[in-house]
Amino acid sequence: MARARRYELPDEDLNQRIDDLLAEAQRIYGGVEGADYVRQILASGVRLVSDRAARADLVLLNSALKELRHAFRVFEPFAHVRKVSVFGSARTRPDQPAFSQAWRFAQRMVEEGWMVITGAGGGIMSAAQGGAGREASFGVNIRLPFEQEANPTIAGDSKLINFRYFFTRKVVFVKESHAIALFPGGFGTHDEGFEALTLIQTGKSEILPVVFVDAPGGSYWHDWERWLRSHLLDGGLVSEEDFHLFRVTDDVGEAVAEIRSFYRNYHSSRYVDDLLVMRVRTVPTPEQLAELNDAFADIVTEGRIEVARPLEREAGEAPELPRVTLHFDRRSVGRLRQLIDRLNSFVGDRAAPLAAIPHEIVAEPIPPEARKEEEDI
Repeated sequence: MARARRYELPDEDLNQRIDDLLAEAQRIYGGVEGADYVRQILASGVRLVSDRAARADLVLLNSALKELRHAFRVFEPFAHVRKVSVFGSARTRPDQPAFSQAWRFAQRMVEEGWMVITGAGGGIMSAAQGGAGREASFGVNIRLPFEQEANPTIAGDSKLINFRYFFTRKVVFVKESHAIALFPGGFGTHDEGFEALTLIQTGKSEILPVVFVDAPGGSYWHDWERWLRSHLLDGGLVSEEDFHLFRVTDDVGEAVAEIRSFYRNYHSSRYVDDLLVMRVRTVPTPEQLAELNDAFADIVTEGRIEVARPLEREAGEAPELPRVTLHFDRRSVGRLRQLIDRLNSFVGDRAAPLAAIPHEIVAEPIPPEARKEEEDI
């Protein structure tokens, strides 16, 4: 007997009604890629009835889904623009050096063609959005009984989103950010900084540049980094390579350069089965490819680092860009960051476009494999 599809309901009539509802919605609104996931969402909603879910749980799920759907819709028209999330204290005053530093940083990032995301509050958030300007700003606000009225730059803007839950707000920060900048702040700033590093270190989010920006001549983040080294690194709780996942500076120009250089050649990445596929603007020459394989053999579980054309299962994403692929061990993310830095250093050196690379060193696209059926939950 064939096994039921994941999220198939035991009642065939209900299954058919869900299918009919989805088909009718697509007839009215147009087809949607990944429509089966909409079907699973509908089936999950019905399952909550059979689960006799508590009202409080239903309120949480309902609010979270609505918040995320609204946020995705707000960000979607700007998907082609890179964005930096800025964190820092809501209590920083305009006369404090960190305020001016955040203002200048955001202003510089907008000049580079980026947009800025903040928590929409005062202090550092207000400074960053003031520097970015209303048109280049997103506000990801959290409803609190204190400290979190939207700042004047973003108040009333269609790109201001108000969240009830921190966890949905964090999902949006992580999903929409291409870089993260942290200025001096309190518990919330440290929470965001450690969570960003944890997600990157564990491979739960795509690797991206993270900069901790002190006030000019300040020691806030430099002291923090010294604490990490003396307590976490010396205690064997993190590795030396993990310190390549972020940079501490008190110079706005260095912070901007750190973010800009990360995307000098590297564009983005994803996994195709267990193969890490990195999209790049120019690929290594044969000599540079040999250098990468010698230097980073420790993080490759099988085969070699190779150049490839877009693979069938990810060819719709940045199809104009060549790829660098490897079977990454998924643990040594700090070393992976070093590899990306090395790829970026090739630009302007002897790097060449994909068409110029001899065919014999270009890996052929791997055929799509059937996805393993996920266990029902």
